[in-house]
Amino acid sequence: MIVNADNFREELIKILENAKEQGKVFVDISSEELHKQVGGYPGRNHRMPTCCNVMKNMMKPNDKIIQEPLKGKGASLIIRYFLK
Repeated sequence: MIVNADNFREELIKILENAKEQGKVFVDISSEELHKQVGGYPGRNHRMPTCCNVMKNMMKPNDKIIQEPLKGKGASLIIRYFLK
């Protein structure tokens, strides 16, 4: 299965909604873990750049990039999403 931006977006929304239901104020999400949950990572045909683009596009003004790879798109991207 080849994943696309919609797959990453849907999974990210589920994670954010679940964290909000648990009463969390924020949640830190890594691109590596998100991609693993969606599937296809690690692997030859991974879609890490797409995953990172979706994560960044889903940021709200108060969200923060905690860690970012030198090239901007990689498995070490971590974003803190505030839920309130």
